Amino acid sequence: MKKQDARFFPPEAQEYIRLHVMKAVLGGMKQVEAVRVFGVSRAAIGKWMAAYRRGGFKALQGRPRRRQRWEGCLKGWQAAQIVRAITDRTPDQLKLPFVLWTREAVAALVERRFGVRVSLMTIGRWLKRWGFTPQKPVRRAWEQNAQAVKRWLKVRYPRIRREALAEGAEIHWGDEMGLRSDHQAGTTYGRKGQTPVIPGTGQRWRFNTISTVTNRGTLRFMVFKEGFDGDVFIKFLRRLVRSVGRRVYLIVDEHSVHKSAQVQWWLQRHRKQIRVILLPTYSPDLNPGEFLNNDVKANAVGRCRPSSRKEMMAGVRDYLRSTQMRPDIVKSYFHVPSVRYAMD
Repeated sequence: MKKQDARFFPPEAQEYIRLHVMKAVLGGMKQVEAVRVFGVSRAAIGKWMAAYRRGGFKALQGRPRRRQRWEGCLKGWQAAQIVRAITDRTPDQLKLPFVLWTREAVAALVERRFGVRVSLMTIGRWLKRWGFTPQKPVRRAWEQNAQAVKRWLKVRYPRIRREALAEGAEIHWGDEMGLRSDHQAGTTYGRKGQTPVIPGTGQRWRFNTISTVTNRGTLRFMVFKEGFDGDVFIKFLRRLVRSVGRRVYLIVDEHSVHKSAQVQWWLQRHRKQIRVILLPTYSPDLNPGEFLNNDVKANAVGRCRPSSRKEMMAGVRDYLRSTQMRPDIVKSYFHVPSVRYAMD
């Protein structure tokens, strides 16, 4: 008779099998014969015999299964502490050996705080219940000055916006970006355990772009081979002023070129046409232009295999021109929570 896996039987059926097997064995049936007749394992009969010796037939009776609710593993105040820790801190700040909040990191925190050890599947259910989803984090520099960021959001930018409105000026958000031929984004399917190989040239080349975006969906850009310096920046500023046709408020980061004496001298001479304003240090997440850069790297560079720098530069120009013709896409860069303040 084929052995049965009684673990999934109802408690009543399990009790019935245990009692009949034990009665047969106690009545003189050999255990080997009981295995064949009842279709149970020799190990199971041994366990039942031990239970019988400890407590008689009562020890073999079925007990109703208690389905433990996963919410019951932590009390309400304990769950609230875990949620607060995940929301306000990173694992390394809590001296855990993790950088990101993974299921393993949450499980380690729960065990450390409350001595409760649970499976990763349970942790996943908790996180879903608490409103957490896996997301790609935004990188933020440790050197960022939180007070300067707060002042920018509450005081400086609202004042800049009022001044631009009073002058009839246009606010642009600018940024520079270096692009390399070996940059890759996205994933591809392959056999498990066999990393796919994507053929491409072994040569490496790079070039740069500079661009500005507005919350009205305007995009201006320039692609260039040389390094980014004062001459290149001034060349772009001339183009920007000429294309806009009114005074420009250009918000950029604190790159050394933006603060160079050469650029400051040019800006002083053209102060009626353009004003350059610097963001707080180490705050790329406050600049909508960063999300244009991410778009270009992911879709115009990372998913292509150009055979030359000329071909790669042409592909990036085409992508930027097509984005230029889609104001809705440019406006979407301002929908990211960290830059939503710049939508108005």
